[in-house]
Amino acid sequence: MTIQRHNVDKRLSEIVVHNGTVYLAGEVPDDTSKDITGQTAEVLAKIDKLLAQVGSDKSKLLSAQIFLPDMADFAGMNVAWEKWVLPGQAPARATIEATLANPAYKVEIMCVAAL
Repeated sequence: MTIQRHNVDKRLSEIVVHNGTVYLAGEVPDDTSKDITGQTAEVLAKIDKLLAQVGSDKSKLLSAQIFLPDMADFAGMNVAWEKWVLPGQAPARATIEATLANPAYKVEIMCVAAL
């Protein structure tokens, strides 16, 4: 079984594919001036592009971990999430309160999907 690594730098691989499963690193927004809904929508668009890069898509999501530095942003994050996730195909999901690497990040999302 081979392991494929994509978008590799000295710290991490943004995508790892193994045995028909796609693992994405935690994705964060580029535009930190946006509110939680905007930052979440931006991260979800990044996830769409990364999954497409390896031949997958959000309909094949297995799980998602969403990290929020402030749980007061939970409802605003869900506004973008619920617009994005496909009806009837939501992955297993956890939302965790956590300090993120950049204090301007309002959200980080890590996903696992099938090919």
